[in-house]
Order: sequence, then C-alpha cells, then structure tokens
Amino acid sequence: MATKKATTSRAALMREHYTENPTATVSEVAKKFKTTYSIAYMCKKEMEKRRKWQLLEMTSSNTPLPSITMVEPQPDPVNHPYHYKVGGIETIDFIEAKELNYNMGNAVKYISRADHKGNRLQDLEKAKWYIDRELAKT
Repeated sequence: MATKKATTSRAALMREHYTENPTATVSEVAKKFKTTYSIAYMCKKEMEKRRKWQLLEMTSSNTPLPSITMVEPQPDPVNHPYHYKVGGIETIDFIEAKELNYNMGNAVKYISRADHKGNRLQDLEKAKWYIDRELAKT
C-alpha cells in the first residue's frame, strides 16, 4: 500500500515566510506565493492573532514572558516616508490590491496623503486633475 506524502499548505508556507522575513509586505508575499492580496493579508493577521493568544496563555499560566526588545524603526524618506504609512497600510498596497489604473491610483494617492504632507489644497487639486483625466477617457 502506497503511503501518502504530506504536503505543506500555501498558508503554512506564507506564515513561515512572514516569520523569516518580518519586514515583508503583504503585496510581496501575495506575489511570491501567487495568491491574492486578501489571502496574504488574512494569513498575516491570523498569525498575529495566534501570537497574541500565545502571549495571553503564557501570562495566564504564570510563565514569565519572553524578553522583547522594542526597536524604533529608522526613518526611510525614500522608500517608506511617514506619510506613506498613515493609517497602517501603505497607499501603494491598497492601490495594487484594488488593481486601480494609473489615474485612479494617483488620485487615491494624493487624497490619502493630503493631510500629511503640508499642502492639502495642492494635493487635492492634483487628485482632481487625475480624476478629471480619468473621466475624460469615458
């Protein structure tokens, strides 16, 4: 009788990748594992939820918590400026997940960052310019 070969699920592989590459973005993981942004995002969130439950179990069982060192992320004004990450998700990840075209993506980009770059009116005018271009195509 043939034995059944155990296979590792894609979700398990993604969790392993997130663990080994904590700075990996959801978009990168989705692309690497040829899945949707939503599935990669849910996998990451499920991992975070499991980790919280593990910490709760450890504290409720009077087991000392592992030592955790908090490291303040270094500013990266080129790849990840502060105004890119407001709200917990980078605008580019949202645009890619929604598969927006160039004009619509830029409109979303300018709107989402308008209150965080210093010239709100100018950014909203830029967003309107891209929306007007998109409307002209219809």
